[in-house]
Amino acid sequence: MYVNTLTKVAVLSFALLLLAAPLLAADAESSKDQAAKAAAPAVAATAGVGLGSNFGAAIGAGLIIIGAGYGIGRIGGSAVESMARQPEVATNIQTAMIIAAALVEGVTFFALIICFK
Repeated sequence: MYVNTLTKVAVLSFALLLLAAPLLAADAESSKDQAAKAAAPAVAATAGVGLGSNFGAAIGAGLIIIGAGYGIGRIGGSAVESMARQPEVATNIQTAMIIAAALVEGVTFFALIICFK
């Protein structure tokens, strides 16, 4: 059965939001809890981190890496194809490819840091 690509993306995005919901949930803490966390920073670092948030972070990190690998692969493949078609501008294409791959990699690192915070 034919399923529209937009429908696939929407369903996968909704599933990702359901998995990442524990990461987006806000903690409702009283001032006593905040004072206790300030007094015991070692305990505060692990408080409120459960299996759901770790699972959501792992799924998010996996999707980020898959997306980055796909993007950099497309950049490299298109660049090689362009160089094969016009060898005289290969240097310009290679420079543009490296810059684009570096930008994708930078966004990937930023997304991974946000994912694990």
